[in-house]
Amino acid sequence: MTTLHGERVTLRPAGPEDVDGLAAIRATPEVRVRWQGEDLAAEIKDDLADPDLELLTIEHEGRVVGAIQWHEETDAMYRHAGMDLYLDPVVHGRGLGSDAVRTLSRHLIHEMGHHRLVIDPAADNTAAIACYAKVGFQPVGVMRRYELGPDGTWHDGLLMDLLPEDLR
Repeated sequence: MTTLHGERVTLRPAGPEDVDGLAAIRATPEVRVRWQGEDLAAEIKDDLADPDLELLTIEHEGRVVGAIQWHEETDAMYRHAGMDLYLDPVVHGRGLGSDAVRTLSRHLIHEMGHHRLVIDPAADNTAAIACYAKVGFQPVGVMRRYELGPDGTWHDGLLMDLLPEDLR
């Protein structure tokens, strides 16, 4: 994976040197409620070692402010890519998330040849849904009781997808 440049962010392959900083971002209450886990550093190390997942840091003004990851379904009949991300709460609301999603989406469509991208925010995560919609992702449907929340109950997710002609 190469380094990608958006309007305001740079996406570069994450490495072992990023584990502590990304774990600290994931440990913030605003992120942890969406990205749970017991040993955050170990989980990030596992992501780095996963051959089916590409983990990129999101940098803004020379500082790591989050991560975005993607995977692909390679079965020719169902080929597509999916992504997910988290940002340090200190940069929420500045358009960096949509820049990161747009930048990766362009790469996955134009360089990797994907005809469809998916993302699956929690159905109550209105900020994330607005971010993805800004890039052109559209709701496909609600996935009922999709993920187990920190409160021990199941929560709905929203499946969203993006086709090349939807990309803004």
